Amino acid sequence: MIIAFLLWFPHFLYVPILSPYMENNDIPYSFAGIVLGSYGVMQLLLRVPIGIGSDILKNKKLFIISGMFASFLSCCLFILADNEWWMLLARTLAGAGAASWVTFTIFYINFFDSDKVTQAMGSISFIIVLAQFISMSISGLIVSTIGWEAPFYISGAVSFIGLVLAFFIYEEDDKDQQEPMNLKDVPYIIKDPGLLKAAFLSVLAHSIMFATIFGFMPTYALSLGFETDDLIYVIIAFMVPHGIATLIVGKHMVPVLGIKSTLLISFVIVSIFVLLTPITSNEIIFLICQAFTGFGLGIIFPVLLSLPIQNISYEKRTTAMGIYQSLYAIGIFTGPYLAGIFNSAFGLSAGFYFLSVLGMIGILMVSYWGRGKRKNI
Repeated sequence: MIIAFLLWFPHFLYVPILSPYMENNDIPYSFAGIVLGSYGVMQLLLRVPIGIGSDILKNKKLFIISGMFASFLSCCLFILADNEWWMLLARTLAGAGAASWVTFTIFYINFFDSDKVTQAMGSISFIIVLAQFISMSISGLIVSTIGWEAPFYISGAVSFIGLVLAFFIYEEDDKDQQEPMNLKDVPYIIKDPGLLKAAFLSVLAHSIMFATIFGFMPTYALSLGFETDDLIYVIIAFMVPHGIATLIVGKHMVPVLGIKSTLLISFVIVSIFVLLTPITSNEIIFLICQAFTGFGLGIIFPVLLSLPIQNISYEKRTTAMGIYQSLYAIGIFTGPYLAGIFNSAFGLSAGFYFLSVLGMIGILMVSYWGRGKRKNI
């Protein structure tokens, strides 16, 4: 969990200032967009190969170390970069490091019994939220007090500590205990119904997440009258309930309600409060909407993270997780992209109405897949 925190903390420490940092270095907006997008592209391309390679070699520690090294090297290149091409390479390596998250998740849940998988996913999801919240909250303060390059130096130091610690994690040698993963198994894994259902719902949820708090929500907050310094309150309102939800979903919600009802409730919450966001002009109500949206998404992600491996044998789990995480990366791009189109055509409120519709589609699909008396989808 410590190493997982040290993986994600650097990624989000410099992200809030990366775009203005490139602007200050006279990098054109068109190329800056390529730099920013390369992060997601690398995850889309690498997560499946990393999952397959990890299962074939039966070695997750190797890919965890490689991911930490890629993150560390990325920070070093940002410090040394003197043109846009070096920044592109640096951000690409950051995406490669983030792609190693596939092996982190499977490595972590192997410490838990099979009936505790959702709870384990909630715990590891909380680590991501904690890293996001702390790093994004202090990023601007670091720049204003130390300087524009300071986040990269701090990120590099944190990544190096994580890299060193990664060598000391213990992975049981099970090469003789399981049948090895084979490439011919990949098509069958891709066709697994649980994986495909989870991936579709996760595309919807990630579309909403990356088009709201990581997308247009700060812009809308400023239009309501928030000052730039007040955006920290928007982050707190969203992230704190988001983190709380990841901690309670596996232990208190899924065991009582089942997966179907838990997902239904969460998609309903998200749909309603994303819909209410552009309707309100009151800052307090706006923050309340952020709190419920963050809470609902905090329920969704750990539950969906546990579904792709439910029917997958141990030796193929990392491959399944790699496929799942590559597929949901589609939502990271398409959500903000499509919301941006609606915003440009019909105004800033239109994107939120579109995202609310995505949440309603999630409600319909969960209801359809979980029809009957089943508690799971």
